[in-house]
Amino acid sequence: MLKIVSGACAVMLLGAGAAWAQSAKPNDAQIAHIAYTAGELDAKAGELALQKSKNKEVRDFATSMVKDHRAVNEKALALVKKLKVTPQDNDTSKALTKQAADKQAELKKLSGAAFDKAYVANEVAYHKTVNGALEQTLIPSASNAELKELLQTGLKIFQGHLAHAEHVAATVK
Repeated sequence: MLKIVSGACAVMLLGAGAAWAQSAKPNDAQIAHIAYTAGELDAKAGELALQKSKNKEVRDFATSMVKDHRAVNEKALALVKKLKVTPQDNDTSKALTKQAADKQAELKKLSGAAFDKAYVANEVAYHKTVNGALEQTLIPSASNAELKELLQTGLKIFQGHLAHAEHVAATVK
């Protein structure tokens, strides 16, 4: 079951990565929306894990996801307000939202160890995809230096999230 869920998750996220790669170079307003959406979706996934999981490592990881992603999003909102930029919805942020809703529906059906494994596998795949999109598309496409710097800071944090998720994935039975 885990392989099916993980495989489906990876396919969905790779599809989102392909959408990032295939679309025209996003502008700063679109980048802000994509980055905010990705962070908010991961915070919501963490909230679901806090509701469903009883595993201490999974719960500690989920707590970090909620705290860190919301903190970065607060900085992003402050920056777009300062720059007087209105985040612009786009196909990538819409695809991320739909895929996350589908994944949440799958995860809600699981419990116990099956939930923990699927949640953590999703986090590993999600962070790999988001980090790749930050490195290959969003950071290089950002024209505003402050936005670029915030994205680079976020990438460092999210690379740590990936390492943490991989560690938790190796220990969840």
